[in-house]
Amino acid sequence: MGERSVPPVPTGEAAVAAFLGEARRLAPATPAAPRLIFALDATMSRQPTWDLACRLQAEMFAATADLGGLAVQLVYFRGFSECRASRFVADPRALTGLMTGIHCRGGLTQIGRVLRHARAEAGKGPVKALVLVGDAVEEDLDGLCAVAGELRLLGVPAFCFQEGGEPQAATGFAEIARLSGGAHARFDRDAPATLAGLLRAAAVYAARGLDGLRLAAREDAVARRLLGAMTPR
Repeated sequence: MGERSVPPVPTGEAAVAAFLGEARRLAPATPAAPRLIFALDATMSRQPTWDLACRLQAEMFAATADLGGLAVQLVYFRGFSECRASRFVADPRALTGLMTGIHCRGGLTQIGRVLRHARAEAGKGPVKALVLVGDAVEEDLDGLCAVAGELRLLGVPAFCFQEGGEPQAATGFAEIARLSGGAHARFDRDAPATLAGLLRAAAVYAARGLDGLRLAAREDAVARRLLGAMTPR
């Protein structure tokens, strides 16, 4: 199974067609690999951080290589009602290939669709974590919180990594994280090591749960930060 739209289906365009074609060529991850959903805001303000994420996403895989690996699904939203998801893959080069062909575009956030997509994927099989990277929350928070609570019941904590410190976004991401049992953390795109560390820590959690994150936190300050921010489960 290749790339698919997260309902509703967006209008077709050359960039989407390229994404579809590349996604269909990806080799799927092994069924036994722990699954993590990596969701990115690709609206216009996000291009510098999208480029950063392209460089750093491989660290999620590298962090779990000795733990048996990880299956990661890329989800992005941008423009007018465009939200797409790849298949789950275990090769960081595959996601890099997908991401480098996508350019950010103006539009409102579609975090609700990401959360509902994660809920649907968890209904098909275990999803160990959702990582959401963004800088804004422009939707009804009550609706987002309702789905976040459902994710907690399904065992899918949301790790919300916020670029910058916009207050409304901070409130929204913190509530999504709290209700899902995940964590909210901020980063600055001028300090890429922080985002890299957060991605590694979330990957370790997805692969080995809280025990694995606690072990990582003994030697890694960012892992300690993420562990301390997690809502007790």
